Amino acid sequence: MPAWLELVVRVAGVLVAFLVLPLVVGQTEHKVMAHMQGRLGPMYAGGFHGWAQLVADGLKFVQKEDVTPRDADRAVFRLAPAVALVPYLLALLVIPLGPGDLVGQPLDIGLFFVLAVVGIGVLAVLMSAWASANKYSLLGGLRGAAQLLGYELPLVLAAASVAMAAGTLSLPGIVEAWRPWWLLWQAPAMVIFFVAGLAEIRRPPFDMPVADSELVFGYMTEYTGLRFAFFLLAEYVGIVVIAALTTVLFLGGWQGPFADAQLGWLWTLLKVFAVAFVIIWLRVSYPRLREDQLQRLCWLVLVPLALAQLVLTAAVRLAL
Repeated sequence: MPAWLELVVRVAGVLVAFLVLPLVVGQTEHKVMAHMQGRLGPMYAGGFHGWAQLVADGLKFVQKEDVTPRDADRAVFRLAPAVALVPYLLALLVIPLGPGDLVGQPLDIGLFFVLAVVGIGVLAVLMSAWASANKYSLLGGLRGAAQLLGYELPLVLAAASVAMAAGTLSLPGIVEAWRPWWLLWQAPAMVIFFVAGLAEIRRPPFDMPVADSELVFGYMTEYTGLRFAFFLLAEYVGIVVIAALTTVLFLGGWQGPFADAQLGWLWTLLKVFAVAFVIIWLRVSYPRLREDQLQRLCWLVLVPLALAQLVLTAAVRLAL
């Protein structure tokens, strides 16, 4: 295959995953929450099982007026939704779906690259909060900055434990090095990574930057129409990215019973959607934490556990 054609195929594949997988997760969230909370509304749109609910929501956002507050910093205000989306698109570029060429762009430092670009998300929160010229948006942005900067540390430490165990920063290399017994001695790192990942994408019970019962809608309060939809899309892409990273780092990626090179991608997708289901289930099941509980969990629980996990991993590596 010519180099230019291979590049086009890889880019097209990443764009399809970027557009399709978050929408599937969004539709799944509608259905799962409808069943778990006994909500009848999402079951009627389009007929069978409310299949068109997400389509109806999309049409609603398209039809809404795009309003920019009079006192807002217009350039920053309009740019913030794009800054929220682009880091997750770049992250999907290096996350492998299966063995061989089923990755947008294989990198020897893929894990470092993903963690670096995902950390850019805090800029979108701060940009939208400051540029909105709204006190509720500003409070939500300050909460988001404190939350995202704090939970970056346990997220990186947990990922470093896996990289140390595998002896590589390459995401496909980590999957190839994965063994089933990792589920035992890397289980604390998986829990830490998953919890910190929830905080990074601001999903309940870590949705304090939004906190609709306190801050209207936090840093997104002044957004309408498609710009608001882009923030929601960024949230769903964030779910896909965190679920995919959890799958690749801790659950063996495309490895599984009876898996082969042709069906590896299917195992990856099944694991990603299983982790995404847990994220949705947590939204329905747990109330929002207070700010002091959020910071206490980070600095007094997750960070010490992550450091202890690093010591354990180092000890096992030396023993081997």
